[in-house]
Amino acid sequence: MLTKIRNNMAKVMVGKEEVISLLLAAFAAGGHVLLEDVPGTGKTVLAKSAARSMDLAFGRIQFTPDLLPSDVTGLNYFDQSKGQFVFREGPVFTNILLADEINRATPRTQSALLECMGEGQVTVDGTTRAMADPFFVIATQNPVETLGCFPLPEAQLDRFLMKLGMGGLSAEQELDMVNRFISDEPLASLAAVAAKEEVLAIRRRCAEIRVHEDLRSYIVAISQASRARGMNGLAEGISPRGTLALLRASQGYALVNEREYVVPEDIKAVAVPVLAHRLLLEESSEARRQERILTLLDTVPVPTENWG
Repeated sequence: MLTKIRNNMAKVMVGKEEVISLLLAAFAAGGHVLLEDVPGTGKTVLAKSAARSMDLAFGRIQFTPDLLPSDVTGLNYFDQSKGQFVFREGPVFTNILLADEINRATPRTQSALLECMGEGQVTVDGTTRAMADPFFVIATQNPVETLGCFPLPEAQLDRFLMKLGMGGLSAEQELDMVNRFISDEPLASLAAVAAKEEVLAIRRRCAEIRVHEDLRSYIVAISQASRARGMNGLAEGISPRGTLALLRASQGYALVNEREYVVPEDIKAVAVPVLAHRLLLEESSEARRQERILTLLDTVPVPTENWG
């Protein structure tokens, strides 16, 4: 089923096969994704193509400095016709939520998503309401603009299973995009290939993907190595939540590749998008974070086994 969804999204997204695979792996694992790249690289189109392919409700919030938490979660208002307070749901009550330019909102508004993403619920005026199932947040941010922006705090970044970049296109891929879009709008005609029940089954199946005991130890060894005092320039290593995130993402990536078990290559494929944004460096930059994760993967011995 995930292969059908991936191929359907590829009708719109040109040259983004790996990004689509990682996004679907995060979805299958029950996590959320932060897309960071310059404008015009297809971040919004990626989110919309995922929602349409899976026939799920889609919501969008355009984050701005004047956005309030109640604009995200909803609020209680007094209905004079009923003579009582009534709750009006916010845009988070959907299946796939696009939090566009999330770093333009104030930290107070950004934190309104914390409970939604971490616990799958919203609490307004003391009343807790469950989110839709499935609930998947795709947040975007622009790395080249800082004026009027509020960097996401570590607690917010840690809620994202993966942080992805869209990447560029080769000349051939860009020409393919031009030819595909010159007289048509593929997103407008994109049809669903999976019903909601099938999508929920994907998440249940992901949790059943087998992870050999040696690979579990390998995942733990990567996290332990990140906390070693000898790591120059590293202020803080991977948290236990990061360890579990690497496990779940590996299961999701195996499922995307139509396997019932995880292999070391799955762990390596998701390690950078899952772990890099969780590192705290003395001299922080995205390139250095990714470099650190790749260094960790080189230093931790890879177990060998017949994983099937």
